[in-house]
Amino acid sequence: MMNIDLDVLKKLIHKRTGEIEKRVAGTGYLVKTVVGVGTFLLDNEGDFDLLSAKQKVIFEKFLLPLLNAPHR
Repeated sequence: MMNIDLDVLKKLIHKRTGEIEKRVAGTGYLVKTVVGVGTFLLDNEGDFDLLSAKQKVIFEKFLLPLLNAPHR
């Protein structure tokens, strides 16, 4: 089971969307899709196991690197 810092995820989704936009740019994915995966995790107390396979890929590709990156 993955342990997700919900406070950091909440800040990423609500206050750091510019970082998500930069990461998603040119990939063919939509920012709202990535934000939607993050919102779903917030709504479900970070339960990674509830994500579909596609949602897990989106989380690991876009959100996880930003959650682990040092930020302001």
